Amino acid sequence: MRFGIIGTNWITDRFIKAAKQHPEFIIGAIYSRKMETGHAFAEKHEAENVYTDMKAMFSSGEIDAVYIASPNAFHAEQSILAMEHGIHVLCEKPAVTSVEEMDSIIAASHTHRTTFMEAMKSTVTPSFLNLKENLDKIGPIRRFVFHYNQYSSRYDNYKSGIIENAFKPELGNGAKMDLGVYGVAPVIHLAGAPKSSLKNDYLLSTGADGQGSMILIYEGMEAVIMYSKISDSFMPSEIQGENGLIEIDRISDPKRITVKYRDGETEDLSVAHEFDTMYYELAEFIECVKNGQLESAINTHSISREVTKLLV
Repeated sequence: MRFGIIGTNWITDRFIKAAKQHPEFIIGAIYSRKMETGHAFAEKHEAENVYTDMKAMFSSGEIDAVYIASPNAFHAEQSILAMEHGIHVLCEKPAVTSVEEMDSIIAASHTHRTTFMEAMKSTVTPSFLNLKENLDKIGPIRRFVFHYNQYSSRYDNYKSGIIENAFKPELGNGAKMDLGVYGVAPVIHLAGAPKSSLKNDYLLSTGADGQGSMILIYEGMEAVIMYSKISDSFMPSEIQGENGLIEIDRISDPKRITVKYRDGETEDLSVAHEFDTMYYELAEFIECVKNGQLESAINTHSISREVTKLLV
């Protein structure tokens, strides 16, 4: 499958490295706002076609699908434009910055009969899917405690007066959109939409949130979600039940998952990852396109919409 690539940043480098493990992945074209940047990126990844005109790339006949890793604020417009040209879309998380944008994307997917999938990598990994199958082992769930707190490599520049994209809210960036989504999405996958929610954000001078937290309220249980770009945490995440707990090494990239029962016994739910984590989102997307599915049965449109409602 021939992919167009939008975005020439570190996440795109990681995606391409993982994607090249898939036998059906081919880079058909690279899009960049600057030809010089595009050619440098294309040379790095052995791609031939470079565009600075997105419509021209979508109309070229050189791609079947596109991976979008531009700033969050551009995702919806670029995704819809691609689908209008019959191009299937794998879009980095968060897929959108408003529920209205998500509704427009879902409508475009149905109108143009094109696959759209949010690239939430963690929820399609073998370990997470095995966790989902074994959730009932700890009895009635009482609390999720999921967090992603990572001091941003760009925060020191921010404190020196150099404002990079990571702290520009006009681009749809901030701790909640960039990191909090990794806590919110798996809760929705495992527990569905909450009855209500409480949210707290610490805003920086630019208006971007540096850190924050949420409590999602369910019947008989709650989900506590924490995220930060201005502090670190190395604690695992947990799912607490009446018969024990499930410990997850990193909710953004779950690999080691352990059940700790109340009687002191433990059980390993980890499934060895044969490939890089980002490979699994690509594999799921390619299967959807090949099968004529407009959405993934795992990273569904409705889950992306529910996650969006909590992020905005």
